[in-house]
Amino acid sequence: MRLRKSIKALVVLGSVLAVVVWLTAANRSQAVVSATIDDKPAANDYVGSDTCKDCHEDTFKAYSHTAHATLTTLSSWKNKASGCESCHGPGKAHVDGGGDKTKIISFTNKSSKEISETCLSCHAGKEERNNFRRGEHWRNDIGCTDCHSPHSNKEGRNVASSNMLVTTANAEKPGFSTIRMLKANDPQLCTSCHSEVKSQFSAPFHHKVLEGAMRCSDCHNPHGGFELKQTRLATGGDAACIKCHADKQGPFTFEHAPVKTEGCSSCHTPHGSANPRLLRYSAVNQLCLTCHSAAHDVGAVEPSGPSHNQNAQYSNCTACHVKIHGSRTSPVFFR
Repeated sequence: MRLRKSIKALVVLGSVLAVVVWLTAANRSQAVVSATIDDKPAANDYVGSDTCKDCHEDTFKAYSHTAHATLTTLSSWKNKASGCESCHGPGKAHVDGGGDKTKIISFTNKSSKEISETCLSCHAGKEERNNFRRGEHWRNDIGCTDCHSPHSNKEGRNVASSNMLVTTANAEKPGFSTIRMLKANDPQLCTSCHSEVKSQFSAPFHHKVLEGAMRCSDCHNPHGGFELKQTRLATGGDAACIKCHADKQGPFTFEHAPVKTEGCSSCHTPHGSANPRLLRYSAVNQLCLTCHSAAHDVGAVEPSGPSHNQNAQYSNCTACHVKIHGSRTSPVFFR
């Protein structure tokens, strides 16, 4: 009997505590909502970029030539804040406080992810921007401002609203441009981190990236995506290659297994090679024999055997097996 009463008392006490916790949480939630509403800046909390210029003259001068400065003055700009305050928040309290840094949104001590979230609050209109959180840069704490300079345009191009790309949630899209507000030109910007890739481009044969004929971003999407190595096109692992090398795509009646299953990189190294075809080995036979040898059971062949012509002109596998990417007529990829 006494045990039953004790259990009943505990049940009642637990119910009371649950109600108290629920009421406390509800009140706290209401307080948060109220604070959010009360803290919403009014129009007179904004002072305008000209006021910022009085103290931050050099920064403002550089900023005035950027896409940000032009964009936030367009009639299609939907934010209450414009100019500097579109990122840093209302400046009145900061100015009234004599430049008190606690009264303005300062990015000096913010993490790369916090800074990037500020950028993504506007730059959310394109799929590649939405993919940024899936990418290697995000996972490795590389933020927007590690590559981009929001206050200046280091690519040496002035921006006019007539040719500016507007892909934000706060403005319509009046035109186009390739202004990217990078801290340095591609590929110098990319190779400042990816030094191992820069060394690959010093190979005798390579894509002409360092020479300026191509850019890293022609193949890679720095803003992330689903593909390995963040290749730009998301329609398959080799889509970035096929964009230029369409004749190698097929479909073929007879498919070369590595091309079909592993892709271009099973034989090619895109950044640089000792082979003019950018193969993984300097000699084509070396590459072929990594699969087609007595040590493998995939089309095993011994080039010195009696079934192969030993004349010098046939010393390379591709002298006969020309259609190495796939053939519509020959199962062994002859002409």
